[in-house]
Amino acid sequence: MKSSTRDKAEGAFHKTKGKVKEMAGEMTNNPKLEAEGKAEKIAGKVQEKVGKAKKILGK
Repeated sequence: MKSSTRDKAEGAFHKTKGKVKEMAGEMTNNPKLEAEGKAEKIAGKVQEKVGKAKKILGK
């Protein structure tokens, strides 16, 4: 699997996982879990962007 494709796929996974954690933190009134989810969601978005950039640059 190409590096760019892997980054995009892993980014999407982390974004989804972060959203689930964020929602779980909201539902259980757990601010730490909610913050972890938000951070993971942002990291997933960044990783997706890196994958898109790699694809454009041909890496």
